[in-house]
Amino acid sequence: KKHTTNFNIGLDDRELEDTPAGSAKLSQAGFVVLSVVLGFIMTFGFLNNFVVLILFCKFKKLRTPVNMLLLNISVSDMLVCLFGTTLSFASSIRGRWLLGRGGCSWYGFINSCFGIVSLISLVILSYDRYSTLTVYNKGGLNYRKPLLAVGGSWLYSLFWTVPPLLGWSSYGLEGAGTSCSVSWTANTAQSHAYIICLFIFCLGLPILVMIYCYSRLLLAVKQVGKIRKTAARKREYHILFMVLTTAACYLLCWMPYGVVAMMATFGPPNIISPVASVVPSLLAKSSTVINPLIYILMNKQFYRCFLILFHCDHWSSENGNTSVPSKTTVIPLNRRIYTNTVFPTSVLQPLPSLCSCCMTLPPFPVPRR
Repeated sequence: KKHTTNFNIGLDDRELEDTPAGSAKLSQAGFVVLSVVLGFIMTFGFLNNFVVLILFCKFKKLRTPVNMLLLNISVSDMLVCLFGTTLSFASSIRGRWLLGRGGCSWYGFINSCFGIVSLISLVILSYDRYSTLTVYNKGGLNYRKPLLAVGGSWLYSLFWTVPPLLGWSSYGLEGAGTSCSVSWTANTAQSHAYIICLFIFCLGLPILVMIYCYSRLLLAVKQVGKIRKTAARKREYHILFMVLTTAACYLLCWMPYGVVAMMATFGPPNIISPVASVVPSLLAKSSTVINPLIYILMNKQFYRCFLILFHCDHWSSENGNTSVPSKTTVIPLNRRIYTNTVFPTSVLQPLPSLCSCCMTLPPFPVPRR
């Protein structure tokens, strides 16, 4: 018989219905705290992403190619709140899983699917910001590539989340027995192979791609600072803050879950306590609340539309946040820029404002040789 730990429990319908939490069951106070946290994530995750959808519907200027990726993130996060977090919230209130094995497989599948869609979209967005800033493109608005990227994120996610439904590993209860995920503790070679592939292609590689893209992006921003050190320094620091915030939130939400899952898979039985298994799961679910704040509300264009939507545009104008159209600047990363040359003031004009979250730079004058 397969062994179980506190991280995954219950392998058949009777176990799911009668003893869903097993040895991992929390106290009554623990379930109350878990219900409150899940209720917060469910409510604000849905509302934040719903506001994003309203902004897309109301303001045509937001419907740009790159914003299709932001929309995809919001859609996947909102679907998680609607069809996933609601089930774990209801189960936490009752202190046990309510929907049997079929419902557990459904919950594990949709949460894994929507979560991977969101993660892959964030990775594609980081690559898009890097390539847009460093690769010259004469064409105008092109929706073909972003739409292909959106479709590709869903196909990639389905490719890795459907196999457990077909017999390559499986979905089972996790944590306190009120949510489901991949059966991390299934002691079979096939299950271990699936988990290793899942960890590599749905967590490890995405992190490496984001680190590479954002590192190269920072290098490009530093080259801007060499042209006008004083004027570009604040923009460089702002980009650095945005990059570090993005990477930190990504790692904070998903790395603990991945590490604990790997420990439950390859570590000794019962190595993961109930609390240690619940906290990483909640952090991963909290990404549905954090993503809209970082990728949408901290974007100046979305922020201004947000103020207009809630009739706060007068506050924006009073504080000097007037809307200025911006274009993308291409920065060759291998080009040397000489800073000891004196140029006329007509050539070196002040740098326009920077689009914060999109991480694109408005046009700046490059000295002619």
